[in-house]
Amino acid sequence: MTAAIVLVFVLGYLAIVFEHPLKLDKTVPALLMGAIIWALLAIGFNMGWVDAIDTHSNIFSMLGHGADHAGDHGGPADGFANALLHHLGKTAEILVFLIGAMTIVEIIDIHRGFDIIKGWVKTKNKKKLLWIVGILAFILSAIIDNLTATIVIVTLLGKLIPERNSRLWFVSLAVIAANAGGAWSPIGDVTTTMLWIGKKVSTGGLVTWLVLPSIVCFIVPFFVATFLKPFQGEIEINTSEEPESAKLLSSRIMLFLGLGAIVFVPIFKTLTHLPPYLGMMLSLGVVWLVSEYIHPEEDFTEERKHHYSAHLALSRIEMSSILFFLGILMAVAALETLVVGGVGALAYVAQGLDNAVPDQDVVVMLLGVGSAIIDNVPLVAASMGMYTAEIDAKLWHFIAYSAGTGGSMLIIGSAAGVAAMGMEKIDFIWYLKKITWLAAIGFVAGAIAFLAMYAAMG
Repeated sequence: MTAAIVLVFVLGYLAIVFEHPLKLDKTVPALLMGAIIWALLAIGFNMGWVDAIDTHSNIFSMLGHGADHAGDHGGPADGFANALLHHLGKTAEILVFLIGAMTIVEIIDIHRGFDIIKGWVKTKNKKKLLWIVGILAFILSAIIDNLTATIVIVTLLGKLIPERNSRLWFVSLAVIAANAGGAWSPIGDVTTTMLWIGKKVSTGGLVTWLVLPSIVCFIVPFFVATFLKPFQGEIEINTSEEPESAKLLSSRIMLFLGLGAIVFVPIFKTLTHLPPYLGMMLSLGVVWLVSEYIHPEEDFTEERKHHYSAHLALSRIEMSSILFFLGILMAVAALETLVVGGVGALAYVAQGLDNAVPDQDVVVMLLGVGSAIIDNVPLVAASMGMYTAEIDAKLWHFIAYSAGTGGSMLIIGSAAGVAAMGMEKIDFIWYLKKITWLAAIGFVAGAIAFLAMYAAMG
């Protein structure tokens, strides 16, 4: 049964990795994988073929042998059910958080709040424009997550730079900046959010240890890029205001309110010690409340209200991504629950890795390289089940950095890259030839900065 579970996971993983050649949305294999693995695990457990382990290292067996403390939990069947419920609860925390954040961003967008940012870009110098775009992507991704920041920046560049070949270079560098910016913020990337909600990192610890390496990861490739031909000279950019966006009276208010509401979530968690999804619920409630009563236009009528409503924003959020995370996180949770060699399957893999590669830093850097090929969400979810280090340990900070920034090395290696690829039809091989080396030197430079910081201060 263990072999069947691993086989389903491997096949599901391959289907996710090759979603483009297969022309299959990665949500489909993720959902199938999550459901089938739990079904196989449940059948195997009830037949007595496999054992289960919960997050407190209590092992449950239907055969009765080795059922440590099983009586304390109402028997092995209850222990299995409680383990499933626990994993579903931890997954739901992440999903509710993401739904809230995505809805707030969509509310800002339907009020054309992000058009305000366009007015800040006035230069025609390519080097200056590159740095402005990079800094915007870096800062925005830390606030509204790297995927959304990339979408905003790509949309902005589409309005500013009419010439596509030039625009591709700016978009590709923006992906590097967005992934670097997302790595040091608990709300900047799905993987850092997972580590934060999973109590592996704290807001203060993440910012303290990762902001400098992330800046290095962003600055080094941008500095090198300023010497490249595509960023020499000036460009004719379109800085004219769009008449549509000029009509909205609510753009500025909704932009700053929405961004402030998202930034408030870590503050809420620090003040109340409650899970982040509750803070996101509060923030969404406030933004939704304001959006109900604000007047976006001079002659605002009840008939026009649905164009700016939170209901429209909810219809625009990408539910397929939410369901993908549900499937992949529950599949990984099943592997965490399956007992192999007296521990969870993922912990068993971690022990094997530690024996094969004694230097844990090398393992984590390989994870970063792997995240360029394989989706970083299951990689980080697996690592959270593999290791038992305490909160804010060096391991978790380095995993957050590597998984967050390593994906920039391939256009398909991060959600931000995939979004840019879809919006601008960026060719995989073009990115591999032109951009991968820039992303790689940024990744390595940031990793060296991180390890040097820990060597000096850790």
